[in-house]
Amino acid sequence: MSKTILLVDDDPRLVRLICRRLTRDGFRMLTAGSGEEGLRLAAEQRPDLVLLDIVLPGLSGQEVCARLKTQPATHPIPVIF
Repeated sequence: MSKTILLVDDDPRLVRLICRRLTRDGFRMLTAGSGEEGLRLAAEQRPDLVLLDIVLPGLSGQEVCARLKTQPATHPIPVIF
């Protein structure tokens, strides 16, 4: 079973580039264009890793990370900014 990565970024070009590369390397990719969407997907899908942009529309990356770490379901998920 492939590992799942959630990429939270609002730059479509960067999302396409990162997803293309990581999919080729065998990862299952989930994407979110905002912090709110990223929080929802993380709770629903429980990815193995979150790649998180710091500057996002709505909630900042720091706020998303803080919220992920306060929820029992998403607390153990590693986050990379």
